[in-house]
Amino acid sequence: MTQIRALFVASEVAPFAKTGGLADVVAALPAALAAEDVACRVMVPGYPGVMAALRDAKLAHDFNELFGGAARLIAAKAGPLELLALDAPHLYARSGIYGEGGADYPDNAFRFAALAYAASAVGQGTLENWRPDVVHAHDWQAGLTPAYLHYGVAPRPVTVMTLHNIAFQGKFPKDLLAALSLPDESFAIDGVEYYGDIGYLKAGLQFCDHITTVSPSYAEEITTAEFGMGLEGLLRARAHHLSGILNGVETRVWDPASDPRIPARYDAKTLATRAKNKSALQQRLRLVEDENGFLIGVVSRLSWQKGLDLLLEALPALVEEGAQFALLGAGDKALEESFTLAAKVSSGSLGVAIGYDEDLAHLIQAGADAFAVPSRFEPCGLTQLYALRYGAVPVVSRVGGLADTIIDANEMALQAGVATGVQFSPATSDALRLALLRAKRLYDDKPLWRRLQMNGMKTDVSWKRPARRYADLYRKLLSSRAG
Repeated sequence: MTQIRALFVASEVAPFAKTGGLADVVAALPAALAAEDVACRVMVPGYPGVMAALRDAKLAHDFNELFGGAARLIAAKAGPLELLALDAPHLYARSGIYGEGGADYPDNAFRFAALAYAASAVGQGTLENWRPDVVHAHDWQAGLTPAYLHYGVAPRPVTVMTLHNIAFQGKFPKDLLAALSLPDESFAIDGVEYYGDIGYLKAGLQFCDHITTVSPSYAEEITTAEFGMGLEGLLRARAHHLSGILNGVETRVWDPASDPRIPARYDAKTLATRAKNKSALQQRLRLVEDENGFLIGVVSRLSWQKGLDLLLEALPALVEEGAQFALLGAGDKALEESFTLAAKVSSGSLGVAIGYDEDLAHLIQAGADAFAVPSRFEPCGLTQLYALRYGAVPVVSRVGGLADTIIDANEMALQAGVATGVQFSPATSDALRLALLRAKRLYDDKPLWRRLQMNGMKTDVSWKRPARRYADLYRKLLSSRAG
């Protein structure tokens, strides 16, 4: 089997530049693909955190000038990854990734066009001794990559565009067309034009050879008006070039048996040890220490999409029923303030940490009894997969990847012994409250709850199967091109 060379193009890569799950995917998937005989290089902007992590760095290509300043491609290793860092200080030498102080950088159109332009140059053979067979672009920040390749010189590599969240689309004024080095003819409905502006994500979906998103259910949902967010028509038109491949998780990092971030390590055979983490979590967030209390964990961006306002509405009734909550997150300022106030009102029952703390995120997974993900829409979600690994039974809304990854503890699933969590629909505060109360009833039946935990912990949430699907897709596309 011939080795495939793949270039990943993304705006984030963990742990060097991260705001969410995209960074984790871009960091973990290349290693899993290596087992499928796919050699990946990852192109990312040369943020300060990225540049500081590089080792064995070599100049791969000098662009001289790129969108207003000097730019070079640096080939290097960073952790286990083979990186191509776009070193362009005028674009990336800043403290933020997308912006600061709650505002986007005003030149984001050029910052991410530069990333896509550089990736297209690599796709067309700019690098000496390495040319990708596949260019795999991730989210809107890399969306112009297939467009630049389409309007560039042949031959072109196969292109794949992965949607991690269709809500973020990258839309910029049409008068930037020439400044972005896009030809006049590209500003058309079958080009980069999107509701009168330039759509970066739209461009990627229009020009790539294949579109993937991060769960099969989400791939279906985004072809509807409810979830497509203005792109459903294009996605329906390209339905034969659209598929959903579930995300995995980095099982070496998220492993309760070896996790250095939790006080008591455990596995499925030593599940009782988990109680020490619950106690540590209750102490950390100043909750009443109660080994038998029902403790629900939440690690999330605080936003409308994630349904955290629904949890806020359901809280009083659930606290009255004896539930405890451990919440870590940041985002919408109104939600941050509301949860902080609710923690004061429900002192001892609701512990809130605003911000992001990797150690606390691991402790919540290792100490909470259940884990709530009440999203209104969710392309895949990673936190419910971490919860399965850690024996925190997920309670999730029945959408996207949440529906695909959690088996509801209904009567038949319990009888068959396959249930791993609780699903609810629709995404309302009442439905969430009833789902969490149902989870509490299951928790009160300790042998049954242990079976749910065990089912979750033995679920394969690694990248092994998704990587095989990506590799098969690459080979299919390349074979079709050759034919």
